[in-house]
Amino acid sequence: MKKYQSKSFIKSAIHATNGLYLAFRTQKNFRKHIIIAVFILISAFLLKAKGMEIAIIVATNTCVLVAELINSVIEFVMDAYYKNKYSRLCKFAKDIAAGAVLLCAISSAIIAAILLVPRFVNIIKPYI
Repeated sequence: MKKYQSKSFIKSAIHATNGLYLAFRTQKNFRKHIIIAVFILISAFLLKAKGMEIAIIVATNTCVLVAELINSVIEFVMDAYYKNKYSRLCKFAKDIAAGAVLLCAISSAIIAAILLVPRFVNIIKPYI
């Protein structure tokens, strides 16, 4: 296995960056989650969220992106193993991985709402 190991941290970081770039280029849902994460982060700054609130939002958004990356890996591995042929077990694995992403996304949205909606309401309250 040593012949496939990277010899330096820099090379490992380059490989990881290439993986993120590949995911961004090829995975539509990964791009959507990044757009949503950026929108939520900009909203948090505009609503003057506190540092800890922003850190929580960044952490939950990162969990969604990591779950999406793992989901993509599971899909690639299952497709390669089953040679792109239908398999119930492959479908189960893919559905469960997608469910994990959905669970992360829902919990991230709930956390963002808990942190940001009260700030938004306080801003629009005088105009209602």
